[in-house]
Amino acid sequence: MLVKKYGNRRLYDTDTSRYVTLDEIAERVHHGEDIRVVDAKTGHDLTQTVLAQIILESRGAAKLLPVPLLKQLVRMRDDALADFFGRYVTWALEVYLRLRSGTRSMLPFDPFAGLSMAPPVLSRFFGGGGSNSGNERPASDAPPPPMPTPVPPPDPDAAHASVEPELAALRRELDELKAAVKGKKRAKKRKKVKKAQPKPEAE
Repeated sequence: MLVKKYGNRRLYDTDTSRYVTLDEIAERVHHGEDIRVVDAKTGHDLTQTVLAQIILESRGAAKLLPVPLLKQLVRMRDDALADFFGRYVTWALEVYLRLRSGTRSMLPFDPFAGLSMAPPVLSRFFGGGGSNSGNERPASDAPPPPMPTPVPPPDPDAAHASVEPELAALRRELDELKAAVKGKKRAKKRKKVKKAQPKPEAE
């Protein structure tokens, strides 16, 4: 998918010959399509900038970041900022996705099923719905409830495989966001150097 960006910020999809929005581009990237965005006039590659814009604006990531964190990121040097996005954020996302996948895989399996003394909050957390409180016991003349057949937890390899595509996509987005941040820093430095150069005196 080749997209040309014009000076009025409009995005033109050369494959479908029509203008598209950031949300449409995000949807196609989500479905696994490769995208390349270039400046319509200069041909400069703007892919990283546009993808970073999608993450921060269209997907609302900027609103989720607290102001103190944003200020700290602005104060960081370029190399520290690149290391933060490239190493720690990527690691945090991997841990989050693996934990989320592991939590979902545990839901069908209730380790506290059949334990009358188990607190109901734990049973509800693991998917059980018993109405007895932790201090209540069945009547002595009532037969004990049958032990439910435990459902074995799903194969962790299968759960890991289901997360890999999403994890790979998030890694790509982080790499592109990191490169976009570095590119903006360099562009600002070039502008400062140009402003600092003395203008030639008129004869």
